[in-house]
Amino acid sequence: QVQLVESGGGSVQAGGSLRLSCAASGLTYSSYAMGWFRQAPGKEREGVAAIDSNGSARYADSVKGRFTISRDNIKASLYLQVNSLQPEDTAVYYCEAAWGQWLSLSRHMYNYWGQGTQVTVSS
Repeated sequence: QVQLVESGGGSVQAGGSLRLSCAASGLTYSSYAMGWFRQAPGKEREGVAAIDSNGSARYADSVKGRFTISRDNIKASLYLQVNSLQPEDTAVYYCEAAWGQWLSLSRHMYNYWGQGTQVTVSS
């Protein structure tokens, strides 16, 4: 079955950086667009960044210039480099997969997701 396993979260101070990773299995990875979503306590899950199999990317306005999404189709892995973290970035970050070539930040396009990794930013 499809598995998406996130890692790399942690607790950092404002201004810090993290590199989130997602290992995918059970799917033809290059056939899927991938995305990072996040959910803060009491809020809905929101799209952060998306990437298609060719490497074209899209970002939410709130993270442009600070976050970078990338993927390795050989390793079936997804990454999110998060820089200049702010307390408002505190959330559980989820890796999600959408069959096809989309650059959507809308969850309804996505078929699979992982358990998430916690990112906590203190001021």
